Amino acid sequence: MELNLKKPIAFFDLETTGIDIAKDRIVEISIFKVNPNQSTESKTMRINPTIPIPKITSKIHGIYDKDVKNAPTFAQEAKNIAKFFDGCDLAGYNSNRFDIPLLMEEFLRVNIDFVVKNRKLVDVQVIFHKKESRTLSGAYKFFCDKELENAHSAEADTKATYEILKAQLDKYDDLKNDVNALSKFSHQNNFADFAGRIIYNKKGKETFNFGKYKGKAVEDVFKKDKGYFAWMLNADFPRYTKKILTDIKLRKFGI
Repeated sequence: MELNLKKPIAFFDLETTGIDIAKDRIVEISIFKVNPNQSTESKTMRINPTIPIPKITSKIHGIYDKDVKNAPTFAQEAKNIAKFFDGCDLAGYNSNRFDIPLLMEEFLRVNIDFVVKNRKLVDVQVIFHKKESRTLSGAYKFFCDKELENAHSAEADTKATYEILKAQLDKYDDLKNDVNALSKFSHQNNFADFAGRIIYNKKGKETFNFGKYKGKAVEDVFKKDKGYFAWMLNADFPRYTKKILTDIKLRKFGI
């Protein structure tokens, strides 16, 4: 089943130096864009992370320091990557919990405000886990009856994810072929940031989800404890979490 699209959707996958969203970096990115007329475009590139790739990580995705030594840095390619994503909804496998948050950190690190607020986010892994619960290779075998060759290659994983989503639409009659509906079905939480440090309460207000102020509205905490905002900005939190906190703080001044 082909995707019913009103705007382009970009399937993407990252290979990285590790799984710490706040600290790790991209070493490879692959984007597979599907347009409403079903035409496709793709972009795959290696990225010099500017930090060493741990050998244990290299053994998983097969990318070593020597492979990216002469590759461009993310800072050098960030504008081109953002432009390729322009106007697209986003999709991936475990993308809501890993790929999108880490990509946001990379963009913020080079001062590019990559906005996701108005994009629909479709996480094929969430759909799979709600329906069957398997790995990407298992999902590919289950839905497409194919073996996933070159697993943990960003390009192979990205295209497999696209094929899985189409197969999921064929298999599940109750799964609506609409990006808005798929985005809602993929959504597992009410996070205001990707790390889950800030969530929306029942009234739609940003609320702390950790620490001594867990369950308290962020705005109320900032009024009561004026040093808490500064502490969070200087602590080891993801940049996107800090951005959300800054946006909340600036709202007070109508900015």
